[in-house]
Amino acid sequence: MPRSSYPPHDFVCPYQDNCPHLDGMSTTWVLAEYRRGEDTYDEQLRIIDDFDEQLEKARKRIGQLERELAELRAKYRALHQKQFKVNRKKNPACCEDKAADKPAVKKKLGAPVGHPGWFRPKPTQIDRSVHVAAPQRCPHCSSSDLTPIDERMEHIQEDIVLVPRPVVSQYVHEQAFCNQCRRPVVQAAPDEILHAPIGPVAKATAMYLRYEVCIPYRKVVEIFRVLFGLSYVPASLVGFDQKAVKMGEGIYADLREKLRASEMAHADETSWRNDGVGHFVWFAGNETIAFFHIDRHRSAEVAKAIFGEDFTGTLVRDRYAAYNGIGAHWQACLAHIITTAKEINQEHALLPQTEKDKHVDSFTHRLKDLCSKACDIGQKLKSGDISQESARGMEKHFLRELKGICKQPLRFKPAETLRTYLIGPEQRNLFTFLRIPGVPPTNNHAEQSLRKMVIFRKVCFGTRSEKGLKSHSIIPSLLQTARRQGVHPLTFLKTLLTTDAATAQAALYNNSS
Repeated sequence: MPRSSYPPHDFVCPYQDNCPHLDGMSTTWVLAEYRRGEDTYDEQLRIIDDFDEQLEKARKRIGQLERELAELRAKYRALHQKQFKVNRKKNPACCEDKAADKPAVKKKLGAPVGHPGWFRPKPTQIDRSVHVAAPQRCPHCSSSDLTPIDERMEHIQEDIVLVPRPVVSQYVHEQAFCNQCRRPVVQAAPDEILHAPIGPVAKATAMYLRYEVCIPYRKVVEIFRVLFGLSYVPASLVGFDQKAVKMGEGIYADLREKLRASEMAHADETSWRNDGVGHFVWFAGNETIAFFHIDRHRSAEVAKAIFGEDFTGTLVRDRYAAYNGIGAHWQACLAHIITTAKEINQEHALLPQTEKDKHVDSFTHRLKDLCSKACDIGQKLKSGDISQESARGMEKHFLRELKGICKQPLRFKPAETLRTYLIGPEQRNLFTFLRIPGVPPTNNHAEQSLRKMVIFRKVCFGTRSEKGLKSHSIIPSLLQTARRQGVHPLTFLKTLLTTDAATAQAALYNNSS
């Protein structure tokens, strides 16, 4: 008869408290210890799983930090190499393989082959003629055995005439009594600034040297003292600036209004220092006007204050977000994208081999080629080699090629950031120049316009007061606008100092009426 698997319900083991099979231990205690050990084991497994999860997260974080560290090191090395280039020639031994494939040809110094030579234009008039007798002794061998010949040699030389002292003018004014003002009044003569000991030509020249040639105040004073014999202190130059600012403030405000009404404008900004505090020089303009504004901030509010809330033209700009929402259309600077691609390629080349992404080099090279081709189309549009109608049809081709370039996601963060931008909603602004006539594909105009301010910043280290900020916003705006209007800045400054605002504004735009 088979044995029952379970004892009766009322069965009690006589060895419950002292089991011989358990070395005399209580079965109740053994069972309790068994269950407690099982719970402890489960808890330890849970702890191990938590540790494994934390370890995996730590490994991923370490890997991410190592990649970021490698990228930062590569960026630092690329920046260092860019600022401090090696001042020595490459070792020929390092290029033996290249030399074996292609013979090294040293580039000839100077202009490229076919470039026209640089020659001074021959003067159209001769102010004086000087007769020079034949020499009595040879200047080469000191021989006195010389025979006169009939042939003559003509030599034309241009030089300048320095006036050793300034011209002092005495103006004798006849007066009239104003019955309304109850005081005698006089009128200014041509080229006279009333109550000013220094005349308009000297003031205009000083400001021209300051803002166009980028010479510091003290150097301008030295130039006037040595070359023209006119002495004054550097503080006088500040007074000249304030006079010009007061006269040109209304013209400067009108420049802003003309900018807001323009069909196309460029925009860019660069850093500035005022009394040791960081500021920014904003530029906005086109081929006919130039507007500068120095502000403490680099925000969208400043951009809107310059262009206004309802600017409807096309804005050529970089990818800085402060310009978002300004203009009905805008053109992204393709030259900035090319530069960014080059920098990404240089940084990626400095990464450890294990951190490199094989798709980055292909991405940057193809992107540079695409943007370069687009810039070439822009040059042909400007020169008239291709029509605007044919250019419009090229946009779909460029977008299709760009989509193929940006198809593959990239592990290198700077490259992926650029790729994400290129396939994002701002993609429609990459080739605006193909749709709208007169729009260039790059923002080089703004870069060149800011160049003089950048040089001036290096020379004078910025400004020291709010008045200085105002002077260095208004005067450069007027001078660059004058040059773009075909008016010499020196002539305009003289007109600004000696006439009223309406006459100066007409002179700025070369409009005598």
